[in-house]
Amino acid sequence: MSKISKDRKYVKRFSKPVIVAHWVNALAFIMLYISALPMYTEFFDWMYPLFGGPEVLRTVHRVFAVLFILPIFILLIFDPKSLVAWFKQIFSWKKHDIQFFGAFPKEVLTGHADVPKQDFLNAGEKLNSLLTIACALMLICSGLVMWFPEFFPRGLVMYMYPIHNIGLGLCTAVIIGHIYLSIGHPNSRPSIRGMIKGDVDLEYAKAHHGRWYDELMEEEKKSQKAG
Repeated sequence: MSKISKDRKYVKRFSKPVIVAHWVNALAFIMLYISALPMYTEFFDWMYPLFGGPEVLRTVHRVFAVLFILPIFILLIFDPKSLVAWFKQIFSWKKHDIQFFGAFPKEVLTGHADVPKQDFLNAGEKLNSLLTIACALMLICSGLVMWFPEFFPRGLVMYMYPIHNIGLGLCTAVIIGHIYLSIGHPNSRPSIRGMIKGDVDLEYAKAHHGRWYDELMEEEKKSQKAG
């Protein structure tokens, strides 16, 4: 079945499970960040009454901590193919990926650069995925130790607090960059449609994911010949 729409304007990029997993992860992180503020500094103590007190706030934080790791299970159950493809992509680096970073600053600043043809995920998205995974592991592993301190050595528990804070800071920076490059940069705005409706403009795919676009065209030709 062709991924390209009949009017040849859009191409299927993400499945519904991928879209759901993405937004569950996004909502979970936002709520984790907000609920962590009063626990991080007294400056946000005024937020405790909004959540019903410290105990309720901690419960809210833990609920969204569980939701934060839920997306991986959503994909494992409902779309393992996309999950496997994602892992293959982010750990596959070739010459055109490295060349991407040479042209990327000019692309961000001017919107016009000779960027080498990219895969289904461009090099920037691959790097973002790897950084997100690293930060998530820091948050999840340190968070588990902090949640169940009775099962771990006291020294280890104490180390987990700064690691958790560092993970939060790094993850926040990665997500801010991701948001800017998704909806803040004019050339990338069409990509947000992919995470809402599941498809993207075919011309956008050609401009930003040229190697993937070429693969789609080749598949389309084979499909037409077979038909």
